Parts: sequence; C-alpha cells; structure tokens
Amino acid sequence: MDRRQFLKSTAIAAGAATPIGAPFVRSAAAQARAETLLVVTESGPNNVDIHGVGTNRPGYEVSWNCYDRLFTHGKKTLADGSESYDRDKYEPELAESWDIGPNSATFKLRKDAKFHDGTPITAKDVKWSFDRAVSVGGFPTFQMKAGSLEKPEQFVAVDDHTFRVDFIRKDALTIPDLGVIVPCVLNAGLVKKNATEKDPWGLDYTKQNTAGGGAFKMVKWTPGTEVVYERNDDWKSGPLPKLKRVIWRMVPSAGNRRALLERGDADISFDLPNKDFAELKAGSKIKVVANPVGNGIGYIGMNVKKPPFDNVKVRQAVAYAIPYQKIMDAVLFGLGKPMFGAPADKGLDVAWPQPHSYNTDLAKAKALLAEAGYPNGFETTLSFDLGFAVINEPLCVLVQESLGQIGIKTTINKIPGANWRAELLKKELPLISNFFSGWLDYPEYFFFWCYHGQNAVFNTMSYQSKEMDALIEAARTAAAAGDKAAYEKEVKGFVGKAFAEVPRIPLFQPYLCVAMQPSVTGYRYWFHRQLDYRTIAKA
Repeated sequence: MDRRQFLKSTAIAAGAATPIGAPFVRSAAAQARAETLLVVTESGPNNVDIHGVGTNRPGYEVSWNCYDRLFTHGKKTLADGSESYDRDKYEPELAESWDIGPNSATFKLRKDAKFHDGTPITAKDVKWSFDRAVSVGGFPTFQMKAGSLEKPEQFVAVDDHTFRVDFIRKDALTIPDLGVIVPCVLNAGLVKKNATEKDPWGLDYTKQNTAGGGAFKMVKWTPGTEVVYERNDDWKSGPLPKLKRVIWRMVPSAGNRRALLERGDADISFDLPNKDFAELKAGSKIKVVANPVGNGIGYIGMNVKKPPFDNVKVRQAVAYAIPYQKIMDAVLFGLGKPMFGAPADKGLDVAWPQPHSYNTDLAKAKALLAEAGYPNGFETTLSFDLGFAVINEPLCVLVQESLGQIGIKTTINKIPGANWRAELLKKELPLISNFFSGWLDYPEYFFFWCYHGQNAVFNTMSYQSKEMDALIEAARTAAAAGDKAAYEKEVKGFVGKAFAEVPRIPLFQPYLCVAMQPSVTGYRYWFHRQLDYRTIAKA
C-alpha cells in the first residue's frame, strides 16, 4: 500500500481538499475526518447480497449495515469493559413492536421507514424478502430452516404495516433466527425491476448493488480494493449513526495494515496476525479489543466420503498427530482457548465449544494408521482460505510438518478467499483448515449446521449419520419443550459422537481481535464477526 496515495484518496473522499480560507479548511477537514472512519482489512466482499451464492464473511458486513431486519439485539458490557451484543435482549428495528403467541408472531412495522431510493417500506416487502430467503436455496435457505422458517406460506402481509410469521412447529430457535443477517428486508419493487425470467429473485443485480433501507448506503464498491458507505440520513429504525462516511480498504499485507494503524493513517483493522495483536495490546498507542468468538472453533476437517478419510481410525490418527500446543503458541500467541487435551476421565459438559481429549501423541497416531491399513502413510492435499492466511498459513505449515512425521505427506493448497466458499460446496477437498462460528449461540445450532446430514452448506466433511441427526433433532425438540434433562442428555450425546468419530478436529476457540485508534468508541462485538458502523464514533 502506497501511503501517499492512501492519504491523498482519503483526504479527497473526506472532503478535505476545499479551495477556501485556511482556517476554514482546517476546521472543515477536522470535522470531516471525525465523521469518516478508515478501515483496513485483508480481504473484502465477493458478493454484497447475503442471499447470494457463496457470499463470504466480508459480504455479511455490507448486508448488516445496508439493510434492516425486524429487530436487533441490545448490548451488554463484558468483564473487561468492552461491549457485546446481548443474545437474550431484543430491541426494535424495522418493527416498532411485536406479539409472540403459541402459533405465530405478529410485527408492527414503522410507518415512516423508507428504502434508500425513498420508497416506503411495507409488509409486502418483508414478505417478499422472506419468501426469497426460503426459496433461493443454499446457505440463506438453510439458515432460515435452522429456525423452522421454511415455507413462503408462513409469511403473511396482514396490511401495509403488519407482518405475521406462522409457526410450523414449536422451535426455540425461531425468534432468535429472525435477528440474524439473512432475514433482511429488500426493496422488492427495485429488485423485481432488475430480475429476469432466469433470475426471478434478482440475484445478479443484488450481487453488485444494494437494495435496502438500512443505516448506511453502499455508494462505491471496487472488488478487491475498496468499499465506501455513506450514512442514510433518512434512517428511522434506530439512532442516527455518528459516522457520515466509512472508507473500507482491502490491504493484503498485514505489515502494511499495522503500519497504517501505527502511523494514524487508518482507524480500525482486524485479521492481523495474532503476534501483531499481542504486541499492539502490550503497547499503549493502539487500543485492542479481544473477544472469544461465541459458538466458534478453528478446526481441521476431513472429507469422510473420500479414502482414506472414510476410515475413522485414519481420522483419529490425524487427531493424535496435530501439534496443538505449537499452534496455540506460534500461531495464536495465546489469543484463543484450547479445544484439546481434556482429561480422559472428565465427563462431557452441556456446552459448545468444549475441549476433546485428543492430544499430540505421534506413537499412537502411527499405531492407528497401521491398524487402518496405512503403515507407510499416504499423500493428500491440505487446503485453506487465502483470505484469512494470517492464521491459516502458519497453522497449515505446522500441521504439514507434524503429519509428515507419521508418513502423511501433504501438499498445501492456497485458495483465494473469493473462491473459498464455492470450493467448499463442491465437497471435493480432502483435508482443510477452516473456521466456523454459529450465529445463534446454542450447541444444537452449531451441530445442525456442521454435523447434520441434511445440511449441504457447512457440513464441510460430508459427514452422514442418522444417529447424529436424531440426537440433534431430539435436542431441538427438548429445548422447545423446556425439558432440561432430555436436552442435556442429547447435547452430551451428539458432542460425544463428534469427538469419537472426529470428522473435524477442533483446535481452538479463537478471539476476535480488533485494533483501533484510541479516538474510536462504540465498537461492539457481534456474532457475525464484522463491524457494525451504527454504534461506532470518533472523538
């Protein structure tokens, strides 16, 4: 990143280059700078529609800030003084109020809410958006299904400002699922105008254009380079943000991102190497906030449909060959919770994530490989998302070295971040380093996504087990019925089965670390692990 070019474009974008008297220029520039946030990250969105095919995590950020949902979450203050969303507290957003009954939930919409083009938002737009989410297939449809939101018939526009969701079954995850990113509200008329017979939901249009009414408008997107947001001054679904503009730059080099922060040229960055975060946190110049990622694990996944990983003993051998502590020390630098090495006689908890009992034991790993019929090992490919190389690359090098000691020769395959999700969906990769966190912080939600045989999206290991499916479904049923004893039994059942058959090997629960200038306030940790610009401000 050329510092002079960065500063020049930033000044222009913030309105600093104004041909007026010097005192006024300084005052106006300072004001514009205080209302403009400069963000630098490793990678950017590949699609700005959360309903799109293969939309990556940076793409989630665009949807979160540019679209409204029926409600949002309140905040809570954590022990270290930082802020987080409150999983159990709901606050109005597009809906002013709601009534939840035994068979349905009814939402009263704001009458003054408008889309970015000035079109009033009505219940018909909400219904069309929800119909779209359950119909396009892939991730958004599975996300809605996670809360038993499955059929267009469930969504009813009662009148212009009343929307109803009819329940098809009793499910404790239904209401929480309405607060995630997927059930956002699109400008139905605008999208329909840009739809085609082959693309009835307008996915090609919304891949590159936003059609929302949220707190910010995306006014520029240069893929791989920059996203620019401007505040929607007509937003009525919450307090008007303090920021007027956000400039989000993609800076692939972690060293350059850190340098931009330390020189004061950028305001916020994340996805730095943990070593940098640890060093910045130890200093006093840059503020670092670190939060454990709820319901999330970094893991090594094995495709159980492809030899040799269809053999459980091979998977267990790999689990004993992972250099767990080296990863914690040399990759995470302590900014994570170990998910390994639990005492063998310790019972399972009713929680997720929790540590398994595998630890580094190369002798046991070799013995299991021999029992599986691979005494001399085998060759395979270890793939990772290049968009998050700061963790993945050194981690994969350590795993490659350790597996080599038991005869497993691995070739490291670096996949560009924009292509990662699409490659996962093909179910062809034999061995991967990946991360997953569940938006809803419940064990059965994580397992629905990652271990249920019907889930083709994030069940990256192609794992199929009718027994596992039954345990997950039984836990959901018990949670909905409020049967605590049954719920605890089923959760321990599916966690124990996952550890015994290890289609994926949990390594750690990471921290989401964000580095920012001391002048930045209002940062809040969210389940989607992206920035919410509605609460951020600058001194």
